[in-house]
Amino acid sequence: MSISNDSTMPPATADLATTWAFLEDGVDHIMTKLQTGVSYSKYMSLYTVAYNYCTSSKINTNNEMGMGNRTGANLMGSDLYNHLIRYFVVHLKSLRDRTENLQDEELLRYYAAEWDRYTTGANYINRLFTYLNRHWVKRERDEGRKNVYPVYTLSLVQWKTNLFVPIQQKHVKLAGAILRLIQQQRNGETIDQGLVKKVVESFVSLGLDDTDTNKACLDVYKEHFEAPFIEATEKYYKKESESFLAEYTVSEYLKKAEERLKEEEDRVDRYLNQQTRKTLISKCEHVLIREHAELMWENFQHLLDYDKDEDLQRMYALLSRIPEGLEPLRKRFEEHVKKSGLAAVAKLVGEGGSAADSLDPKTYVDALLDVHQKNSETVARSFRGEAGFVASLDKACRDFVNRNAATGPSNAKSPELLAKHADLLLRKNNKMTEDNDLENALNRVMVLFKYLEDKDVFQSFYSTRLSKRLIHGVSASDESESSMISKLKEACGFEYTNKLQRMFTDMSLSKDLSEAFKEKHPDLDISFTIMVLGTNFWPITAPPHDFTIPSEITPTYNRFVAYYGVKHSGRKLTWLWNYSKNELRTNYLNQKYILMTSAYQMAVLVQYNRHDTMSLQELITATSIPQQLLTQVLELLVKAKVLVNEETEQYDLNPGFKSKKIRVNLNQPIKAEVKSEATEVLKTVDEDRKYAIQATIVRIMKARKTMKNQALIQEVIAQISHRFTPKIPDIKKAIETLLEKEYIERVDGERDTFAYVA
Repeated sequence: MSISNDSTMPPATADLATTWAFLEDGVDHIMTKLQTGVSYSKYMSLYTVAYNYCTSSKINTNNEMGMGNRTGANLMGSDLYNHLIRYFVVHLKSLRDRTENLQDEELLRYYAAEWDRYTTGANYINRLFTYLNRHWVKRERDEGRKNVYPVYTLSLVQWKTNLFVPIQQKHVKLAGAILRLIQQQRNGETIDQGLVKKVVESFVSLGLDDTDTNKACLDVYKEHFEAPFIEATEKYYKKESESFLAEYTVSEYLKKAEERLKEEEDRVDRYLNQQTRKTLISKCEHVLIREHAELMWENFQHLLDYDKDEDLQRMYALLSRIPEGLEPLRKRFEEHVKKSGLAAVAKLVGEGGSAADSLDPKTYVDALLDVHQKNSETVARSFRGEAGFVASLDKACRDFVNRNAATGPSNAKSPELLAKHADLLLRKNNKMTEDNDLENALNRVMVLFKYLEDKDVFQSFYSTRLSKRLIHGVSASDESESSMISKLKEACGFEYTNKLQRMFTDMSLSKDLSEAFKEKHPDLDISFTIMVLGTNFWPITAPPHDFTIPSEITPTYNRFVAYYGVKHSGRKLTWLWNYSKNELRTNYLNQKYILMTSAYQMAVLVQYNRHDTMSLQELITATSIPQQLLTQVLELLVKAKVLVNEETEQYDLNPGFKSKKIRVNLNQPIKAEVKSEATEVLKTVDEDRKYAIQATIVRIMKARKTMKNQALIQEVIAQISHRFTPKIPDIKKAIETLLEKEYIERVDGERDTFAYVA
């Protein structure tokens, strides 16, 4: 349908009254009856009349605006503009009158429908007055008249002034109606979200930047909707959270708070302006989380104790949203892990009796690793691997790994037990069925190794145990040994593993040396294999006592010494009889046995090639082995029934010896050697530390030239603590030693200052 043609299009020279009568009829039709349609010809005639009037230069002396000396087209534009204002005012008053008895959803539906109709019509009218906008309005605004707007913007200004503000001021009717709908939705009722969205968008559209009419401005939205909405949200959740916690557990509350926050995020996406998101969520976080944070922190331990993973995840996710929300959890978690570790070790020591010395290395290491693994999984799963919780876990593990019921006051116990555990893993009889299992077990060793404060103690014990595995040929595999050394190298650097790697080099060179010696002397009476080990790299010492080499092996001994002297002129060989092994074949029994012995056992047994019985004193004279050690050697041979000790200090060869095995291993550890290992290792560590501290001081002073005492001590601690925790008295002692040796000197006239002596 189209506008009726009763009103004829006025001529270009028509006066204001005639022109506006025609335009007003068209404008009113568009604003109130647009659904009935407008013909293109009628629309163009309206456009043309508006254009003609604006471009007319005729002076209308009856102008109502009283524009003074403004004439021509300027005056014509203002005429139309002011008539439009009057139309909007009258039209909007009629709409406003109809809202008097409306409220809540009924008011919103009326408002939204009229807004749709009004803005659609205003868009058409805006295009009718394109010429007015482009010329008169633009010129007025360019000259500084900010209360002049393009026609569409003018329609919004009039809507705001004559409809929106009056409705709002009457009991905050519009915003109040929206807030009541939102509250209904929060209470679980279904509402028309499209209606809310439309009304809220009108609030946004009514915002106006006076300096730029094309620029969005949220002042109306923020003042009339966002501010009361945020206030209502705060009240609603404050009341709900308090009443909920009075009835339900913290675990239930965590779920509730999580759901509410998701709902509010969703609310923004569905019908609020995106600018509200930050303010709304921040307020919800404050009311739902911050105001109940203390309660959550207090309940955290309960969740940890009972492995409530889902609740821990929720608590973490919620508290991570507020400043400093996680710090109390991190501290509590650190304390929890530390207590768990200490309790696990205390239980072990309690089960094994009071002697921590008798603790099984594997049981000890597994107990520590179980605590670490469980809590490490909690960090990954419940706290998303967050750096602060990782740091708390590491700090707690460092505490209980180094100081617990098994270690006592000694920081050396954990490194010792971990090194012994690694030794058991890397031996042939470790019961690891697959290489992959062994590799995983070594990786677990490295987990604890990371926490050791005195890594040099571990290094010494590990080095001692490795030397025995290599000398006795009991390593599980060269690959596993290399893998472990690679892990240690990655953790502590080349210097830490240098000696370990040199041990393998010596083993390889020794193999070649043995082969070369055999080729040179193919006529050897006995099977002979030698290991030549570098003194600086192997943590082993020669026996402090004499040893008479048995005549049975003397020729081979002399030939090798001569061969080596020619091959490596100037090198001195020190023979480690305490580490040597032998195999002896029996000829005095019906069944021939092979006895696997130590060098000392061999020295005793070959005496019976020439004697049937020997006294303790005769054996001491023949072997030069000290009585205390020889007594233990003889005890093992008597226990194995190779020798018989029926008379005091008299030892006979047993002619009735029998064994189920053809190869009989007599080479068992001597008690004195086992006990002295830990003492020797710790003694070596103490010596190495003295030199390490001195070397570090010299290196620092060489670089800095002069340094104050306190600063020097702190720098030494910083540089050396990755290997061990140096004691301040030891550092001071090292400084005194270096002063005596004149590596450094005191600076004259300056208190506690040292200088490097070049």
